Amino acid sequence: MTGEVAVTVTSSDAAGAVDAPGAEPAGAEILGVPAGTGQAARPQLIRALNEQLLLSQIRQVGPCSRADLARLSGLSKPTVSLALANVERSGLVRIAGQRTGVPGRSARLYEIRPEAGFVLGLDIGQHYLRGALADLAGEIRAQHSTRTRATSVRGRLADLIDLADTLCEEAGVARNSITQTVIGSPGVYDPRRNAMALTGGLSGLSRPAVLTGLREAFGQDLVVENDVDAAALAERAHGHGREFASFAFVWIGTGIGLGLVLDGRLHRGAHGVAGEIAYMPISEGQGTDEEDARRRGALEAAGSAAVVAGEARLVAKAISAVVTVVDPELVVLGGGIGQAPGFAAAVTAELRGLSPVLPEVRVSALGTDAVVDGCLASGTELAWARLIRLTAYAG
Repeated sequence: MTGEVAVTVTSSDAAGAVDAPGAEPAGAEILGVPAGTGQAARPQLIRALNEQLLLSQIRQVGPCSRADLARLSGLSKPTVSLALANVERSGLVRIAGQRTGVPGRSARLYEIRPEAGFVLGLDIGQHYLRGALADLAGEIRAQHSTRTRATSVRGRLADLIDLADTLCEEAGVARNSITQTVIGSPGVYDPRRNAMALTGGLSGLSRPAVLTGLREAFGQDLVVENDVDAAALAERAHGHGREFASFAFVWIGTGIGLGLVLDGRLHRGAHGVAGEIAYMPISEGQGTDEEDARRRGALEAAGSAAVVAGEARLVAKAISAVVTVVDPELVVLGGGIGQAPGFAAAVTAELRGLSPVLPEVRVSALGTDAVVDGCLASGTELAWARLIRLTAYAG
């Protein structure tokens, strides 16, 4: 029965896959066979794909019986039994009980074993450090935020590590037992320098030694995610983005940025700067400092100098430019200013006179932990990919 496979998973269609910067691709590639090569699938790969499919079904549906999984996956019951036995031995699933109240023999129900892995999500903000620790089933075991008064990057990172230790202690999990850590930070990952870039007001984070120090503290599998992209992932997982295949998440707070989800996937661009709308050459005639504009971007510097009405027009201009290029179904406004009463209405009014079409504009319902929530969503997918790969190789 090991030769049976119900689905071919590639890096472009793995359900819920998140291509984080510096992370390994999802799907068949993580199992040792590059996608699209035409290479024959080995029995090990077929078995791993079947297990991945069943785990995905259990994650989406909840506790399932063997018969449920056979029906949902299209696999035969013997194949389902073999795959379940392997993932149960690996510790990824457990028996949740038995189904009662139906004719015939009661069936065993299988669910994800929460303690099979843990995910740590952290957010480096301008003034606050936020974090949460969740298990593999998505339950948050610990959550905390703290105001940072550190005046140096070294001090800020020390505070971040202290926050992580506090979360681990509260959850009863050793830091070296975390399966995946994702940190949300201003800027984008620059693979040429192996460092962050375009970090705005936290320019010290762009030093290569910073990422080196973070990896020493949190492991080489650490992923540093752009903070606005992380918030967009949270909107996709928990907010208005669940209703739309494509949307733009615009963050207007201490800075301005955009996370773009197209056909259900976060779009980063060739250099990781997709969504860095702070660098759009839009100033609306505001008297911005040229050096400040070069450092933070003309739009962000102008927005900082503008009153609310002027800022609404600046944001509407940026959104209009995005609409003419990618035409998203939805625009979500987040951040302290983006979620302020009346701001969405002001942006929408400006858009009517600027944009060739008017996308739906909504205010994000996510709170101040949106970046952390996105880091957890990204980290959970990366943790699953890693655990599935280890299970496949162990089998």
